[in-house]
Amino acid sequence: MFQLLLIVIYLAFISLGLPDSLLGSAWPTMYQELGAELSYAGILSATISAGTIISALLSDRLTRRLGAGKITAISVGMTAAALWGFSASHSFLALWLWAIPYGLGAGSVDAALNNYVALHYESRHMSWLHCMWGVGAATGPVIMGHILTAGGTWNTGYRTISILQIGLTAILIFSLPLWKKPENQEAATGEGAKALSLPQILRIPGAPQILFAFFCYCALEGTAGLWAASFLVRVHGVDASVAASYASMFYIGITVGRFLSGFITMKLNDPQMIRLGYAIQAIGILMVLLPLGKLTAIIGLIVIGLGCAPVYPCIIHSTPTLFGADRSQALIGVQMASAYIGTLCAPPLFGLLANAISVRLYPWFMAVILALGATAYLTLLRIIEKERDDI
Repeated sequence: MFQLLLIVIYLAFISLGLPDSLLGSAWPTMYQELGAELSYAGILSATISAGTIISALLSDRLTRRLGAGKITAISVGMTAAALWGFSASHSFLALWLWAIPYGLGAGSVDAALNNYVALHYESRHMSWLHCMWGVGAATGPVIMGHILTAGGTWNTGYRTISILQIGLTAILIFSLPLWKKPENQEAATGEGAKALSLPQILRIPGAPQILFAFFCYCALEGTAGLWAASFLVRVHGVDASVAASYASMFYIGITVGRFLSGFITMKLNDPQMIRLGYAIQAIGILMVLLPLGKLTAIIGLIVIGLGCAPVYPCIIHSTPTLFGADRSQALIGVQMASAYIGTLCAPPLFGLLANAISVRLYPWFMAVILALGATAYLTLLRIIEKERDDI
């Protein structure tokens, strides 16, 4: 039964990824049809992120009350409804209103699933599960790009993804009995511990650093995914409909990287995997930055994705080890919120910079975020090491 539940969780991670990259891949077509500004994608992204932050901060209490299974099914259902709303929208205002439930459906499920897997499964499963997120994130732009190049509309693209989400919601509802666990198992993992307040979490040594590392990671990932198509269109002259598919190269890099990371984690521990990821990200950003043409830029997006692959799942998986199983649900919930704040702030900020200066700042912007995030994570490791030496 436990392995059958793992299959369901894999499907849930696919559902998390499916809508995440749609906006960036379709926006070069959408904003012209809607009569909106290029930078307005940042407003939608910020609204989705704001809803996600709120639900992530509430995830600890909601998960303890409803359970990870119900939270997952409810959240995916909300996302499916919001995507259907996107598909029926023909104005920027309508999109903005539907972006609210879109975001609220994501935060709690993300925190609940990540903590559940961190507590109950090995590191390789965390990487492979996030690989499934990448499958969804890479599939979304491919579906959208295929529909656009075949003469369809972005509305049809969103409707197609919504139907897939509805199917996944049905599977999750039927799987609810699988999520029940013996009470002694919950006690052993610390899942029954009292919820922590935000001030209590921030006083934990190393917590501010891991929160900032999450902020920077999602700031980079969100910027890379949202603005990849626009960068290719504006800088390398790629057709907008074709760029929607090329934008998926970043998510394909993440997907392949997380599949490989699952095997590499059998040899390297979480901190080693995270350091390796940061180094590969730097190489990919350099490839996008250098004026070596469209092909190098596209390959660079793949390499950035490969570098992103181990960072997110390995930081999450290491949370119970670094901070204790009794505090992991609360801490991962706030980590998710911090991560989404990065998604909330960075892509809109880059949109403003692209409008005011140039979209050519795309790789430079990512380079600064990478440097800040890597510094925060290395500082975290030093703090944890010092804490353990003092005990």
